[in-house]
Amino acid sequence: MSAPSRFDRGHTDDLMTFLAASPTPYHAVANAAERLEKAGFKQVAETDAWDGTSGGKYVLRGGAIIAWYVPEGAAPHTPFRIVGAHTDSPNLRVKPRPDSGAHGWRQVAVEIYGGPLLNSWLDRDLGLAGRLTLRDGSTRLVNVDRPLLRVPQLAIHLDRSVTAEGLKLDKQRHMQPVWGLGDDVTDGDLIAFLEETAGIPSGEVTGWDLMVHSVEPPAYLGRDRELVAGPRMDNLLSVHAGTAALAAAAAGPDLRYIPVLAAFDHEENGSQSDTGADGPLLGGVLERSVFARGGSYEDRARAFAATVCLSSDTGHAVHPNYAERHDPTHHPRIDGGPILKVNVNNRYATDGSGRAVFAAACEKAGVPFQSFVSNNAMPCGTTIGPITAARHGIRTVDIGVAILSMHSARELCGAQDPFLLAAALTAFLEG
Repeated sequence: MSAPSRFDRGHTDDLMTFLAASPTPYHAVANAAERLEKAGFKQVAETDAWDGTSGGKYVLRGGAIIAWYVPEGAAPHTPFRIVGAHTDSPNLRVKPRPDSGAHGWRQVAVEIYGGPLLNSWLDRDLGLAGRLTLRDGSTRLVNVDRPLLRVPQLAIHLDRSVTAEGLKLDKQRHMQPVWGLGDDVTDGDLIAFLEETAGIPSGEVTGWDLMVHSVEPPAYLGRDRELVAGPRMDNLLSVHAGTAALAAAAAGPDLRYIPVLAAFDHEENGSQSDTGADGPLLGGVLERSVFARGGSYEDRARAFAATVCLSSDTGHAVHPNYAERHDPTHHPRIDGGPILKVNVNNRYATDGSGRAVFAAACEKAGVPFQSFVSNNAMPCGTTIGPITAARHGIRTVDIGVAILSMHSARELCGAQDPFLLAAALTAFLEG
C-alpha cells in the first residue's frame, strides 16, 4: 500500500454514513457484511460444512461478525492477521415489559447498558432500533429513525441544588423516556407499534433486543470542519476502518497472511457471551478455517503461534479543560494519528514486540502514531485485547483513535484520524 499523500475525506464521509445507518450492533454487522459482499465476500453458515476454497468469507452471529480472506494456495498453517473491534456502545435498552407510564405520560421502561454518560441522553430526540424475533425463529431488523422518545430533564426551578451540587441522576427513576400521552398503559403497545412499523403481522413478534439512539446525524464541526461529532464512535469507528481495511487487503496481491476482521458484541459489559470476545466464536472460526484446508491440530498450533491481532478501540485524547487527568508526558492529540495503548498491568495487551509490529504497519502506510498511557493516579479502562490474547494465545496489540466525550450519546474525533487508522490497518493486514 502506498503512503497516503493527503487526507481522504471520502473515508470520513463514509464513516458518518455507517454510523448513521448502524444504531445497534445488529445493524452494524449487517452494514459491514453488505460492504464485504460488494468486495466479493460470501456468507457461510456455522451449521454447514466448510470447504477449503480460497476467497472472502464471513460469519454473522447476533451482533458479531468474523470475516476472513483465504489467498490462493494458502497452506493450512498460514498465520492470521486479525483486526479486532467491538460493535456495542453504552446506551439505554428496552426491558422485557416495556410499556409503562404515570401521571398521564406513556413511557418505555429501559435498562442502562454499559457505562453511558447519563446526562448526555437527556433532552435528546431519540429513536428506537434493534432486532425482533418472530414465532418461526427468524429475526427482523427494525429502525425507527425519527424523534420517538425523550428523557426530559427536570427544570432547574424544581431542583435548585443542581447549581451548587451538580446534576445527580438515579438510573431507575430519572432515565425512563416518554413517548406519548395517555392514562391507560397497555402491555404490548410498543411491540405492536414496532410490528406495524416493520410490516410484521400482529402478534408475530415473540422476542426483542431493542435500544434507543440519538437521531441527530453525524456532522463535521469546527471552523475548518476538522472535527466530527457523532454517535457510537466507540467503537464503530474501528469496525468501519477494519471493514474497509479487510476489503482493501483482499484486493491486494501476494498476501503472506490470512487477513481477518473480528467485531464482537458485549465489550461494554465484559465480553462474556457467545458473541463476545471472551466467547468461543473467533477461535472456532479460525480453527475451522485451518481444518477446512486439510490442516491438523499441529497446523492450527503453528498458525496461532505466528498470528497477530490489533485490538482497535477508541482512547482518550488530551482534554483541554482537564489536562491534569492525563499522563503528563503522554498527551494524544486529535488528528495526530492512531494511538498505541500501553498498560503494564495488562489492561491493554501491548508489549514491546507488539509495538514493533504496529510501528512497522504505520511506517509502511506513511501514518504517524502516538502513545497512550493512563495517569498513574487514574484507573485504566480495558478492551478486548487482553481477553483475545489470553483466550487464544495470540499476540495482541491495543491501538485505536483518540476521541473526546467517550461514552457520551455523541462523541468527538478528528476528521482525519479515521482515514489514518484505516490506512494503518490495511498495511497491517497486507503484512
